[in-house]
Amino acid sequence: MSSFILLFGCLLLGMLLRRLPDFPRNSPLVLNQFIIYISMPALALYFIPEVTLNTAVLLPVAVAWICFAGAALLFWGLGRAFGWPRRIVGCLILTAGLGNTSFIGFPVIEAIYGQEGLKTAILIDQPGTFMVLSTLGIALAAYFSSGQAGAGVIVNRIIRFPPFLMFVLALGMNLAGWHFSDDVKDVFERLGSTVSPLALVSVGMQLRLERRSKHWGFLALGLVYQLILAPLLIWLLYVPVLGQRGQVVQVCVLEAAMAPMITASIVAASYGLKPRLANMMVGIGIPVSILTLAAWYWLVQGV
Repeated sequence: MSSFILLFGCLLLGMLLRRLPDFPRNSPLVLNQFIIYISMPALALYFIPEVTLNTAVLLPVAVAWICFAGAALLFWGLGRAFGWPRRIVGCLILTAGLGNTSFIGFPVIEAIYGQEGLKTAILIDQPGTFMVLSTLGIALAAYFSSGQAGAGVIVNRIIRFPPFLMFVLALGMNLAGWHFSDDVKDVFERLGSTVSPLALVSVGMQLRLERRSKHWGFLALGLVYQLILAPLLIWLLYVPVLGQRGQVVQVCVLEAAMAPMITASIVAASYGLKPRLANMMVGIGIPVSILTLAAWYWLVQGV
């Protein structure tokens, strides 16, 4: 419950701080940069060296990659068919294609399935969601923000993305069997824990619900994919097609049904991919996801 109080409290706090003249107009930009340069790299260094890499991780790790690929195919196709602006398409792929598998996902999964469920959730988030954002997500953001960005530009932006650099370092440590001391891991954990509160405050400071906004239709499409179609895709692939059952599959479906990833909206906003739509995806997607998650939890109990 404390996670949800913090979640809505930080969103509300951001909306209130926006009205105070003491906070500069570029405060969200500063918060976003701190998240990208400090908080996200700390998370990678905290989690990745400790992940156990074997064939058992394939189903959880694949969740984010499958959902992101589905979003890319769907919204790229719709964008081509209806002539949507490139930045709209890029924003929808980033924010609807990646779920909030950590800040919302971890406490929800731990509350339902305990520590065993949390182990699966970490695999879905770190080698999955986090890695997708750090590679394909940045490549997509660079492409859709810069028009016809060349391969060199995209690769350059990926390798200069601080979370990706730290992910590579952490993965190398994992493969070499190296680990940080408990004191250093504690530092990384504390720095990494700033991602969600700072990101939510940033979203709250930028969140504006305009009744006549042209984004409502795109928002609805994005949330339908993220909250309904993405978990349905995982369920269809894992249960009828692959014949998988049990707790791991249940966790995979529920994690696929989480609200849009806060950090993905930060990246979209940083690259100029319709920041208002990106913030609406998070600000509205989180409360709506509470209802859809309850429905998915009831549906997956027979799996």
